[in-house]
Amino acid sequence: MERGQWFNLAERSLIAEEKQQFCNLKGRKFFFADFMLQHLRGFPPSPEHSKVLARLQNIYNLYPLASVAERRAYIGETRTLLEHLRGQSGGVAEVVRQRIRQEMANHEPQGDWRDNPVQFVKGVGPKMAEQLARVEIQTIGDLLHYYPRKHLDYSQCTRIRDLKVGETATVMGYIVGTSSYTPPGKESLTIIKINVRDSSGQLTLSWFAKGGNKYLRGQYEKRFPAGAQILLSGIGKWDKYSKRMTLDRVESEVLGDLEDLESLGSTRKNLHAGRLVPVYPLSEGLNLKFLRRAIHAALSTYESKINDPFPAALRARLALMPLGEALYAFHFPENGEHLAQARRRLVFQELFMTQLGLGYKRKQRERYETGIAFARTGHLRDPFLAQLPFALTAAQQRVYEEIMRDLDRPEPMSRLVQGDVGSGKTVVAVLALLRAVENGYQGALMAPTEILAEQHYQKLFDWLYALGLRTELLIGGQGAKTRREALARLASGEAQVAVGTHALIQQGVTFHKLGLAVIDEQHRFGVKQRAELKRKGLNPEILTMTATPIPRTLALSLYGDLDVSLIDELPPGRKPIATELAKGRQREQVWQWMRQELEAGRQCYVVFPLVEESEKMDLKAATVEFEHYRTVLFPQFRVGLLHGKMKGSEKDQVMRAFVRHELDILVATTVIEVGVDVPNASVMVIEHAERFGLAQLHQLRGRVGRGADKAYCFLLADKLSELAQERLKIFTQTTNGFVIAEQDLRLRGPGEFLGTRQSGMPDLVLTNLSEDTALLELAREEALNLLNSDPALTKHLLLKQELFRFFRRHMGFLEA
Repeated sequence: MERGQWFNLAERSLIAEEKQQFCNLKGRKFFFADFMLQHLRGFPPSPEHSKVLARLQNIYNLYPLASVAERRAYIGETRTLLEHLRGQSGGVAEVVRQRIRQEMANHEPQGDWRDNPVQFVKGVGPKMAEQLARVEIQTIGDLLHYYPRKHLDYSQCTRIRDLKVGETATVMGYIVGTSSYTPPGKESLTIIKINVRDSSGQLTLSWFAKGGNKYLRGQYEKRFPAGAQILLSGIGKWDKYSKRMTLDRVESEVLGDLEDLESLGSTRKNLHAGRLVPVYPLSEGLNLKFLRRAIHAALSTYESKINDPFPAALRARLALMPLGEALYAFHFPENGEHLAQARRRLVFQELFMTQLGLGYKRKQRERYETGIAFARTGHLRDPFLAQLPFALTAAQQRVYEEIMRDLDRPEPMSRLVQGDVGSGKTVVAVLALLRAVENGYQGALMAPTEILAEQHYQKLFDWLYALGLRTELLIGGQGAKTRREALARLASGEAQVAVGTHALIQQGVTFHKLGLAVIDEQHRFGVKQRAELKRKGLNPEILTMTATPIPRTLALSLYGDLDVSLIDELPPGRKPIATELAKGRQREQVWQWMRQELEAGRQCYVVFPLVEESEKMDLKAATVEFEHYRTVLFPQFRVGLLHGKMKGSEKDQVMRAFVRHELDILVATTVIEVGVDVPNASVMVIEHAERFGLAQLHQLRGRVGRGADKAYCFLLADKLSELAQERLKIFTQTTNGFVIAEQDLRLRGPGEFLGTRQSGMPDLVLTNLSEDTALLELAREEALNLLNSDPALTKHLLLKQELFRFFRRHMGFLEA
């Protein structure tokens, strides 16, 4: 029998047994367990598969005597072991994806009108459908979910003479005319002025544009024809040149047809005036009026056909609008309260479907994957804790217990440990690794860089050697003999713990019995790399860690399928890092401070946002400033350069020189952001600090203050905007990474954290994670409660169909 046929027959048998509720189904010749034993004898024997086959045979010898719950667990473990035999890189994760894909195919709705081409909406047609495709609107469903970026209040108008500075207002008037001029010496710049008048006065709007005066003026005259009625919405501002009020951040709409003008003097509201009016993102060839009419036509035609996936009881309990009503109200609300209710429903659905998807994937993993239940012995843990020169913090104790409870259970562990720089994540990880070793298994710790792997190895070697345990290092830069000997000790079981980089998952690396793998800075590894590490054992437990503080709301939205543990307390006696903002001539004081620290035998970092100078940005670059620091500012000290464009071997060479104190100053880009531990470094200087996010600044600051000496962080910045000033002020006032992360999310949005995002996560189009925290918590709670009562969503088929539609739209989410 071919291998493919062998696996297919095994899978069909498992499915049949599942459908019959694990009853040890009797077939024509054999009971299920006997069939599996017979079938296993037909698999080609080989030394590399002997342990897996032996475990499978043991399972089906025990199967007839097992309880239903035990049989369910055996089936899950069988799938894991079969995937190991198959040799697929995806392992159990691939099984889960295949099962979900099969379910998606089984629940494929027939003829969903949302998938019909947008050209069939009244007023669109083939030509405008091509224009809509430019903004990724191809179907009727896309059109309905093409949300406004804001609404303008055209229901109440303010006279020009009543405008007030700082107040948002809508003005209706008529266009007097358009003028333009080019300032002397700036031939490429044209200033366009539009004069608007109403019965109470006149205002002037100005636009600055690049291009020829005559051409631009003609374009604006077409856009704003003299004599046309116009609606303007903006913030009142005093114009010091015209000596009268104008509008800032203005949105304008020329009222060009009879319907627009009639509606302003009547009680009837149309789509473009006399109401809260939606404003959509546009591209060339699209205009607002066409989009409003097209979306309104689609809503008018299809609103009654919208099936709400949420049960009526859920909507009533949470006071949520029906979906069709919410879509209509979000595009064309009656008033502000109507808009708020519609947004609440749509944001909740966006968050709920994300959390339901994450939870559903996790439930499937738990169904098909069996973890390892480690016994608690403590014979290695207790002497390890006794040899530490410090006691665990309360936060470390709490997270340790959370991990231990995971390892108690046979279900697979799904935990992410977040801990600020210096919070002691490594100690907690070692305690978890010792639990595996106590149970006769091996442990592994994978880090993203060789420097970080070496630092972890040195710590673990020192700690574990005293316990009689052997730790091996696997990195790319090792010699052939060293690597060969390390591999032999891991394969034989002589070494209990391995520390390394991607080298851990390369071909030829074999563990005797890998039971737990810890992944540090997990967001720097791909999904496939994590799966490859898991395949090095018989379904080992996985614990992931990160030193990047992530706000709780973002952590729930990105890692909702994981349990998140926070080490939110620093060890006692840790000296806070003094942080100061320096401008202009204060740089001289910073350099003087650096000299004092260098003369005292300490080291300094200087970080720049760019590798090379940019013509478009007035920013200092690392390569240029390296020479300035080396030859002009600090000629008596040893200065090194480190940036991301260097070869890996060059970067390692420079970093090792800095670690060994063969360099006094390291001029670098953010390549030193994570994982470099140099206790002798006491000063961090960050040039153009306003160019970095707060979370990134916090990571950079965490490179100093790792020794006994007082540490300092200097932010160098000029020409700061109000927002940049506020951000940097926050940073100088706190060293709490989670406070900083929350503030960064509030000020800059989730973009700062996208590097931590799991592959394939869908965008949250309407959600504002800094403002919608309560809705996110509610959505997560409701999704988990529903899955706990109905894991396969068999009682909520409409919702299940909508979830699978969500998966189809975000296939990367399913693959993650």
